[in-house]
Amino acid sequence: MADTEIHPTAIVDAAARLGAGVVVGPYCVIGAAVTIGDRCRLQNQVTISGPTEIGVDNEFFPYASIGQRTQDLKYDGEPTWLRIGDGNVFREFVTVNRATSANEATVIGNHGNFLAYTHIGHDCIVGDRVIFSNNSTLGGHVTVGDHVVLSGLVAIHQFCKIGAHAMVGGCSKIVQDVPPFFIADGNPAKVRAVNSVGMQRRGFSEGAVRTAKTALRKIYREKLKLCEAIESLNEMDDPDGVIEVITSFIGSSERGLS
Repeated sequence: MADTEIHPTAIVDAAARLGAGVVVGPYCVIGAAVTIGDRCRLQNQVTISGPTEIGVDNEFFPYASIGQRTQDLKYDGEPTWLRIGDGNVFREFVTVNRATSANEATVIGNHGNFLAYTHIGHDCIVGDRVIFSNNSTLGGHVTVGDHVVLSGLVAIHQFCKIGAHAMVGGCSKIVQDVPPFFIADGNPAKVRAVNSVGMQRRGFSEGAVRTAKTALRKIYREKLKLCEAIESLNEMDDPDGVIEVITSFIGSSERGLS
């Protein structure tokens, strides 16, 4: 706990483990079985419960509630986990729950930006460098890939998957999976376009964007059976690996596609 700053009004369980340079602000509460990595900052009125493991350089804004027990009614007190990576920002009133089943974990990656009132339910798996806008809500067992952007007031049904580099429009209701690189919008949401701006920002070539547009057209516009669309896509040149990412995602989908 070298160089750790703990405000005198904060309550830190003796069994909690705090790394070097951690700042715990006024009226924060840190429970037992919580590990917080170096240089994390808890501004004020933040609650972190355990078992929870948090990496380095994370920042928690006021009233964030991290690592509380699952809201799943099947939970019966089993030991479950929350694991958070490095460099994330959790804004005001963000809630993140632990898993439901014994020894399972809710997992959040690195460098995510979770805006006010975001909720991440039990057993979710969230990738790196995501942006969840205000009031984005994940039901249990949701999987979100790297570089995903959720706009404000998005609700995602349990067990859904959002592919890497996808975007979901504001106020959308997601009840089926959203493939990588695509934009989904609506209630219930449907795939509308390719996330070309997001792909360009991530350094994808113009050819990769064109490939993603071809994939969208074959899957959603040409009235092909899904198996026919995938067969056609697999016959294409794929120097950037875009087709492989999309078809692999579809092959693992259990709820069908938005």
